[in-house]
Amino acid sequence: MSNEAPVIGVLALQGDVREHLIALAAADAVARPVRRPEELAEIDGLVIPGGESTTISKLAVLFGVMEPLRARVRAGMPVYGTCAGMIMLADKILDPRSGQETIGGIDMIVRRNAFGRQNESFEATVDVEGVEGDAVEGVFIRAPWVESVGAEAEVLAEHGGHIVAVRQGNALATSFHPELTGDHRVHALFVDMVRANRTPGS
Repeated sequence: MSNEAPVIGVLALQGDVREHLIALAAADAVARPVRRPEELAEIDGLVIPGGESTTISKLAVLFGVMEPLRARVRAGMPVYGTCAGMIMLADKILDPRSGQETIGGIDMIVRRNAFGRQNESFEATVDVEGVEGDAVEGVFIRAPWVESVGAEAEVLAEHGGHIVAVRQGNALATSFHPELTGDHRVHALFVDMVRANRTPGS
């Protein structure tokens, strides 16, 4: 069973869903969009894409996936969030919008839009622990950064003195968008996490 390609969902409420589906498929996973609780029940791991974190939060509640998603993350389902997805995985947001909820899963405090507005988007190379080879090209679009992490969270990358990639157990988060560059190594790292979680005794 563990040799089969893992089934990884992309939360398809808002954001760059298609790019994540392509990146996951390139990293040897079976990738499918997820919008409803019954679709959530059929996957081995989940990617939460970039977009607008407040909108994703409200739509997740509207579609009835917020609570099942929290339960699965608490139960150890591997999850990876990029940009807005990082905000969704934070236990605390420094400056939440009214009514904004998170899934949680990583003991970190995140600052929304920390790297500036849309017109201040940029690309930068980032050395990500656990990703072999050259530095990863990171695309930062209205990106958050991590203000601080708890004892359980592991910092995987920094840029400009700010934390931009974090892992805690089966949860992974990056401020940047690796799905927009054609370099699928961060997705491959997540697929490996999902495989390890499916394999008994790992």
